[in-house]
Amino acid sequence: EELDTARPPHTPTAAFGKVVEAARNAFADFADTVAPWRSSTTPAAELAAYVLWSATVRPAGLVTRPGVLMSKHWMDKVWSWDHCFNALALAPGRPGLAWDQFQLPFDHQDDTGALPDSVTHSEVLHNFVKPPVHGWAFGHLRRRLPSPPDRADLSATYDRLERWTEFWLTARRAPGAALPHYQHGNDSGWDNATTFDPERVVVTADLAAFLTLQLRELADLARHLERPDDAERWTRAAEETQRAMLDELWRGDRFVARGVDSGDTWGTSSLLDLMPIVLGEHLPDDVGAVLAGRIEAHLTPYGLATELPTSPHYLSDGYWRGPIWAPATVLVEDGLRRGGHLRLADEISARFRALCERHGFAENFDALTGTGLRDRAYTWTAAAYLLLAEAHAERTGR
Repeated sequence: EELDTARPPHTPTAAFGKVVEAARNAFADFADTVAPWRSSTTPAAELAAYVLWSATVRPAGLVTRPGVLMSKHWMDKVWSWDHCFNALALAPGRPGLAWDQFQLPFDHQDDTGALPDSVTHSEVLHNFVKPPVHGWAFGHLRRRLPSPPDRADLSATYDRLERWTEFWLTARRAPGAALPHYQHGNDSGWDNATTFDPERVVVTADLAAFLTLQLRELADLARHLERPDDAERWTRAAEETQRAMLDELWRGDRFVARGVDSGDTWGTSSLLDLMPIVLGEHLPDDVGAVLAGRIEAHLTPYGLATELPTSPHYLSDGYWRGPIWAPATVLVEDGLRRGGHLRLADEISARFRALCERHGFAENFDALTGTGLRDRAYTWTAAAYLLLAEAHAERTGR
């Protein structure tokens, strides 16, 4: 049941056993459509589907569409990058819900083009933004939907992505700067990563990489929509952004961050500094190889630690200063795979899947013990498992 401020007097419409049976059948149908590939080799798939199903809510208040909350515990909102991973997991089996999940934060895009930090039925928060992973996500979403979006839907989404991109190119670029910046660690989604220790307003390579992919997706959408001038403009902007990222932030063995005010640069032991691997096939081979090697150093028996365990800043329950997180895992695995680093991508996938099968779908996990931390039933973790398990099943035929 979904209750508002109070429950009205109860008038049974069916015997309790029938209500239970209807709920059981509704979930079974959901699991069969979202994870039809599940088998004994993917033992957590049904539970992952349940986490998503149980957190799905009807439109109400500021939740403008059917949506999947991040959790029914404490994180009972839709955050503006979490929603992308849920949309991708739902796309083949529940395309309508997946489309709504992707679009929901865009319904609250402000006049500058910025997305809100989060949405719930009673509030929309614009105190922070989230990173522009939406171009990367929409490219995958288009390929995963059973039927391609029609021209009207593509055009509307193109307009929304364009405004979101222009926000980063205008409101988040200092005068004369080629690269955008974060105003706060929360804007990156990696709230307290050590990358943000020296200064708060910083230019980072992960942001440049995400924006580059979003610009490439806009170019591809423009070609589909027969807007050749736009396609050329976005392609040029993507190339310029990636070139600036390499020219300004690459030091031969690592990417550095740069303070917008001071101009100082620094490197850290955060996995965030290695996120340009998401560029995959677009990265120069030598850069991709260096990043892959550094990423492997973050790999524990359970997955990718967000801070090197040997770092003096590592904390077992330090949020983004050590624990394993689902979105970083999916993004890194995808970039490695597209860049040809298949062995490492396979290993990251296998360890994260095993982690979820043993410890469930927590918001994040202790990188050295695998113990689930914080919110213990988080939908983007369940979605990440479904994405990786489905892809593994397709690769292996089981």
